[in-house]
Amino acid sequence: MKDQIVKEQVFEHGIDKVWKAITEADEISKWFIHADFKAEPGYQYTFTATEEHGRTKISGKVLEADPYTLKYTWTTGDAPIETIVTWTLKQEGGQTVLTLVHSGIAQYGDSAAEVMGHFDMGWDGCLSVLPEYLKDGKTQPAH
Repeated sequence: MKDQIVKEQVFEHGIDKVWKAITEADEISKWFIHADFKAEPGYQYTFTATEEHGRTKISGKVLEADPYTLKYTWTTGDAPIETIVTWTLKQEGGQTVLTLVHSGIAQYGDSAAEVMGHFDMGWDGCLSVLPEYLKDGKTQPAH
């Protein structure tokens, strides 16, 4: 059983613009999910999905926020399982390479494959919206 999801995406935007989009609550709320978030180690954050997505709450703690790595725990709803999400940015020429890793999913035991599928589709949805947001700042949150 795979224990992690890995996504990589290349953006035609500077690294600081992408960093801002994934670390500032106002930005996150515009393209991803409503966020009470600060990119500060120890910050206890909450993401709240739209009504269309069941108003699911995601909570956790920021573990690392050093440009250009952001790492936080991830707990969905009341689940007693804590996984880890890590965003890493690298500047390559005029492009920014974003790598997202969501790990620890095997902790879900018998339902891990199903959870992996949900998380995988969710991250695909999020990352499909981010390029449009970076381009013109207009989009609806993915969740």
